[in-house]
Amino acid sequence: MANIKEIANKAGVSITTVSRVLNDHPYVSEEKRVRVLEAMKALEYTRNVHAVHLSKGFSNMIGVVLPSIRLPYFSELLAGIADAAFASGVHLTVYQTNYEIEKEIFALSQLKQRQVDGLIFCSKAISDEELLEWKGPLLLCQNSNEGLFSTISIPHQDAFRHGLNYLIEKGHKKIAICLARKKGMNSHFRIKAYKEALAEIGETFVENWIVEKALTICDGKELYHKWNKWKEKPTAILVANDQVSAGLLLEAKAQGTAVPDELAILSFDNHEISQSLGITTIDIQTKEMGKQAFMLLEKRIKGQPIERKVLEYRLIERSTV
Repeated sequence: MANIKEIANKAGVSITTVSRVLNDHPYVSEEKRVRVLEAMKALEYTRNVHAVHLSKGFSNMIGVVLPSIRLPYFSELLAGIADAAFASGVHLTVYQTNYEIEKEIFALSQLKQRQVDGLIFCSKAISDEELLEWKGPLLLCQNSNEGLFSTISIPHQDAFRHGLNYLIEKGHKKIAICLARKKGMNSHFRIKAYKEALAEIGETFVENWIVEKALTICDGKELYHKWNKWKEKPTAILVANDQVSAGLLLEAKAQGTAVPDELAILSFDNHEISQSLGITTIDIQTKEMGKQAFMLLEKRIKGQPIERKVLEYRLIERSTV
């Protein structure tokens, strides 16, 4: 590929003039500008945009850190980020971590080396304290300690409590919950809401009734069999994932358990599968969260102050409660 010196020779101008044309400098005569552009065309010159960005101190690329792209919550979050990034002409690189801290640290090292301009953490295993040791624009799609990072989230404690209150109002007192994991800031708030709701209605907290490591339809099917083996069975389960809820519902029907009469199911996400199966769920605006996550990170990249944004949620009544 031709270089700037070759373009200058062919156009009969200085290297400085070529550089000015490439950077849209105003102080170049129209006649020289045309000669340079014609020389570029004749030599089939293609500008190395990545090198230009690096020379200006940015890569025009952001990183998205997530546990697994195959889970609908994260794929929908990524879709929102991608839509907003495309509209801004920014490229994405995805770091799939499976909650392995060394992979999250690798993504952070890419930020330190300026391979990306900023990182969006959709979910993480690394602590906030460890994250603070790394410099650069960061955005978390979860609650975090106030003032440390830009964040976007839903009020998980309020949303979970709203769901629990809804089940209680429907006559349920024996309620189990199902989470992706017990660790993590979002789970902390959900478990807190669960314990508070049980205490208020005088129900004993049962540790085994907090089920974790459930993310897929198959996990939901396994959840049904856990429920079926419990001597004292909850009459309702609040599940933090539509995929798990779908598996639970399908297996309950396959085994002849009446939903919601014998087992009520309340879910989170409002993805297509919950609409198709008629699962009562709490809509948490996942794709919109992704779009706004990108916009908040973009502000941080431009040097604007840390910002925390909380989205609204809504409960959608269907047939499983």
